[in-house]
Amino acid sequence: MEAITVREIMEVVGGAMLGDFSDLDREITRVETDSRTIHAGSLFIPLSGERFDGHAYINSALEGGAAGCFTQRERENYQPGKFYIKVASTSRALRDLAKHYKKKFDIPIVALTGSVGKTTTKDMVAAVLGEKFRVLKTEGNLNNDIGVPMTLLRLNREHEIAVLELGMNHAGEIDYLSDLVEPDVALITNVGDSHIEFFGTREKILEAKREIFNHAKPDCFVVLNGDDPLLRTLAGQLPGETVWCGSGEGLDYQASKIASNGSSHMLCQVKTPRMTCQVEIPALGEHMIYPTLMAMAVGEHFGLSQREIVEGVLHFAPTKMRMNILQRADGITILNDTYNANPQSMRAAVEVLSSSKSAFKVAVLGDMFELGSLAPALHAGVGEYLGKAGIHCLVAVGALAKHIYDAAKVSTVEQVYYCPSKEAAHKILDEVVRPDTTILVKASRGMAFEDLVEYLKTITNET
Repeated sequence: MEAITVREIMEVVGGAMLGDFSDLDREITRVETDSRTIHAGSLFIPLSGERFDGHAYINSALEGGAAGCFTQRERENYQPGKFYIKVASTSRALRDLAKHYKKKFDIPIVALTGSVGKTTTKDMVAAVLGEKFRVLKTEGNLNNDIGVPMTLLRLNREHEIAVLELGMNHAGEIDYLSDLVEPDVALITNVGDSHIEFFGTREKILEAKREIFNHAKPDCFVVLNGDDPLLRTLAGQLPGETVWCGSGEGLDYQASKIASNGSSHMLCQVKTPRMTCQVEIPALGEHMIYPTLMAMAVGEHFGLSQREIVEGVLHFAPTKMRMNILQRADGITILNDTYNANPQSMRAAVEVLSSSKSAFKVAVLGDMFELGSLAPALHAGVGEYLGKAGIHCLVAVGALAKHIYDAAKVSTVEQVYYCPSKEAAHKILDEVVRPDTTILVKASRGMAFEDLVEYLKTITNET
């Protein structure tokens, strides 16, 4: 973060100084929301939620080195030499500060949203653009009303472009974030069942996703999944130039001859408005053509050469717990895809498992959240798909995963186990893991299935 004075911060957020602090020209070079990791001289912003109130940690943050803080209420006492800026809402003040700060940098903003593959697409776009530009990108999954402004506040004079992921689970959230980032380039990966509990239909989800265009620049460059039937309904309705990506005929960015080496890479032939070439993708699954094609479209838009684009794709590295491939001894492979799950990403992960060349394929699957009344049917659909995909063994864990188990039992899955808890799954995993096995581990974030990945490491040996 580049330096900004206390005076400027006060003016931007419409705040009032509490206490007797008078050094308004003091410079701040860091904004933080976690009192446990405070750096000296930073601005601490105490956020509040249903189960916590950051105001309780103001004293701790200031004693830990923060120069000052925002606060929504007056304090009983004020530490000398520290500033306290009173605001109506600390989260809104964070947003206002980030929007003001962003305007200090005349760089293009690439923003993306979608039901599945946002983080992978963000990482792929950043990898390609990184061949030519110094890129700021969303770290991990910091894609909400707190994460996006905190990302913008990491901008500095070295950055030449930003790639930002926008997430949501309710209508209006993408609009809020679009107004903050004002995209020069906007991408939608797809429209699926994620958060359908809060929307009811995919059509309503589409309405929420298209909010990304509400505050886009008039000449915004738009990149969409051309194989998604709901996104295709947006044709002719969007600002600026729109390009379509996928495997279908007649798309602007098209992948064909898609093949896997079965262990670490995908290969495909890509045709774009400017080139035809073979691309090697350092990840598994046919669904990887979509982040790759979208990244290639963005790369061409910003003038990258064929060599830079192809090299950028090859330099892609997935975010932690996003289909990370762990090679173990005796030909044992763990597919760690535990960050999150929904019906579409679950099927895509099973497809990756299915393409494995291992003799024995095990799916360790857990609950998918925020599916509402559709949850039983959508979980059962995954169980049915396991049989069609030729998976040999299912270990279903969690209350909702019982529906995966029930459906898999009547499909052609050879071995099917149900465990109410992760701990109960340990004994089953001890029994089923064998040489020449690939094991997929996947569930919604709240299931914390990385614990099972760690357990699998203890019952296999390091290579």
